[in-house]
Amino acid sequence: MNRIKSPTMKDVAREAGVSLGTVSNVFNGVSVSPAYKERVEEAAKKLGYTINRYARGLKTSETHVIAFVCPGTDHPFFGDLTNYINKALADRGYRMLLAVTQFIPDMEQRCIRLVSENKVDGIIALTYNPELQLEESIPFVSIDRQCSPTAPCVSSDNYSGGQLAAQKLYELGSRQLLFLSIAPKISGEPDKRRYGFESWCRASHVPFESVVIPDTDGFRPFLNILKARIRDGKPDFDGIFCNTDKLAYVILRMLKELGVSVPGQVQIIGYDGINMFGDPAMPCVSSICQPVREMAETAVSTLLSRGRPSMPTLICLPVTYRAGGTTRDREELAYIYER
Repeated sequence: MNRIKSPTMKDVAREAGVSLGTVSNVFNGVSVSPAYKERVEEAAKKLGYTINRYARGLKTSETHVIAFVCPGTDHPFFGDLTNYINKALADRGYRMLLAVTQFIPDMEQRCIRLVSENKVDGIIALTYNPELQLEESIPFVSIDRQCSPTAPCVSSDNYSGGQLAAQKLYELGSRQLLFLSIAPKISGEPDKRRYGFESWCRASHVPFESVVIPDTDGFRPFLNILKARIRDGKPDFDGIFCNTDKLAYVILRMLKELGVSVPGQVQIIGYDGINMFGDPAMPCVSSICQPVREMAETAVSTLLSRGRPSMPTLICLPVTYRAGGTTRDREELAYIYER
C-alpha cells in the first residue's frame, strides 16, 4: 500500500505564493487582506489541506473537540440527542468525543476525568451520578440534571409536559387518571413530569393516583399493579401518563395481555416523542415530545458562549403533544399495536 503524504502549511504557502506567516494568520483567524485570504483558501482546497486541530491545540490550548458523556446510544432519545449534538458541533467547526457510561455512576466520573485529561474544550453530559466531581476550569453543560450550582442545565419543560399530558387525557374523555414512572435514584428535571401532572389534576379536581417504581426493579412490578386495578376486564382507571415512551409501550403490551383495549378502555400518553423506525408517520405512542434538536443546539451554543457564566443555571425548552395510536384522537393508528 502506497502512503500519500498529507499537504502541509508550507505547501499551501508555496501554492498560494505567499509567506508561511500569511497562511498561519488565515487559519488562525488573524486579519489579512481579502485577496491573500482568498488565495490561501483556494490553495488549501486545491491541495486538500486540512488543519490538524489536535496539533494546533497543543500550542493554543484549544482542540476544537467537545466531549459528550451519555448513558448510551441504543435508546432512541439518547441516539437522537447524540446525533444532533454531533451535527451542532460540526456546523461550528468542532468535533465530538463520545463517552458512553451505561448508567454506571463510577464510570461517569471516570469518563469526566478521562475526557478532561484528553484536552477537550468543554463537556456536555447526561449523567446519573449525584456525587459527580467537575473540573472548574473546563466549561460544562448538563442535560436534564443539574450537576453544579454554576453549570447550566438544558432540559425540556418537564413540569408543563406533565400538565399537558393530564389535560389531553381529560380532554379526550379520561376521568380516572394514573401516573406511572420508572425512575432512577437520583433526582432530576424529569421528576417534574409527575409534579406537573399532579398539579393539573388537583387544580382541575380530577381523580388520580401516582405510582413510581425504582429502575432497579425493572418493568415487571407494573404488571401486578395493573392486575390489582382490573376487575372482570374493567380497569378502575381510563387514562395513563407514563414518564417515558418506553414505559408507555411496555404498559400498552401489558394491558393487551390483560385483555384491556387501548385506546378504547384506557388511553395512554408517554413522554419523549419517539417514532417507530424513525418514521414521523408512525409514532410509538401518543406522547409529550421533547424538542431534541433544539436541546442539542442550545447545549452546544451555551457551552461555546463567552457569556456562559452569566447564563441561568436552568434553560427549559417548550414541549408539544403528538397524537399516536394510544389515544382516541388517532385511533386510525391503533392497528399498529394489534400486530
